[in-house]
Amino acid sequence: MSDAQAEVAVIGGSGFYEFLAGPYEVDLSTPYGDPSASIAIGEVSGRQVAFLPRHGRHHEFPPHRVNYRANLWALRSLGVRRIIAPCAVGSLQPELGPGALVVPDQLVDRTSGRVQTYFDTGAGHVGFADPYCPALRASLAQADAAIVAGGAMVVVEGPRFSTRAESQWYAAQGWSLVNMTGHPEAVLARELAVCYAAIALVTDRDAGVQTGGSVSQAEVFAEFGRNIDRLRDLLEGVVAGLPAERAGCDCARALDGIDLPFELP
Repeated sequence: MSDAQAEVAVIGGSGFYEFLAGPYEVDLSTPYGDPSASIAIGEVSGRQVAFLPRHGRHHEFPPHRVNYRANLWALRSLGVRRIIAPCAVGSLQPELGPGALVVPDQLVDRTSGRVQTYFDTGAGHVGFADPYCPALRASLAQADAAIVAGGAMVVVEGPRFSTRAESQWYAAQGWSLVNMTGHPEAVLARELAVCYAAIALVTDRDAGVQTGGSVSQAEVFAEFGRNIDRLRDLLEGVVAGLPAERAGCDCARALDGIDLPFELP
């Protein structure tokens, strides 16, 4: 275990390195392998904050190859108990155009083949009816009047984008967003009793929302790049405003009454 410590973590794209003041990097290994990259720790508004690039320092890991278990375990071992997860998403509803910011309150798992639990033995079943920390969600939703609070994010396996029929089906369910990385991050955080919330940047209208054309990688990357400074500024304000102690949620008690087949870091 490292002597380095952080209170809060951000998991996101490599553009968030500039989010930290005076950063230094920590290399960690976990019982589940190595995280996506070295973890950077620096100061944000007087707090120690960790940053982990989800896809690796040079975006070498596609969504289905990210070692989510190692990433979350490594952050908890550094003392992190609150995680904010900015992510790029496609819109499934016409009122959410590129540049919209959404703090989802529900998640739909449509991935396949991803290891999504630390409970490899025994009977361990965490509550996941509400997949995001309500206190952390509230802090994010109140950060800017333009933020849309609420909505379901469907997480697909990727790395391909959805077919038009899939996109239309997701939209018909009333779901708001489609993404490739939000699961199993959320449930692994819950299994470690860590607060977790996503803030989603709409980069495109998914295939079924419009006729003609298709989502392109270049379009997604370009829209996220145009909004990275905005996201960094918003998250700096959120981190500054977080109370010293966790309150307003039951995340810390998520494992009460469960016999753990592992020792928490």
